[in-house]
Amino acid sequence: MSDIQCVRCGQTRAGLEKAPFRNEMGARIQGQICQVCWKEWLGYQTALINHYGLDVREADAREFLTRNMQSYLFASGETENIDTTKQGTIEW
Repeated sequence: MSDIQCVRCGQTRAGLEKAPFRNEMGARIQGQICQVCWKEWLGYQTALINHYGLDVREADAREFLTRNMQSYLFASGETENIDTTKQGTIEW
């Protein structure tokens, strides 16, 4: 794997060994996003899935995640906010 100039963090770091998707977006991520930022995105994606109760088998959920991924990694818009003000206050 080679070092790349990451467009998200601006640092020169190790890039991804292989594209995360078999399409143009996957190739773009592999060529422009470092491993550190990709790992951060995966954590944020998990938080989005859990917070919004997304079923990734549904097209709407996948579109939502793709839109947020592009915004998060390439600063192409606003990402969804996750309201953590109620964290730890929900009782079962």
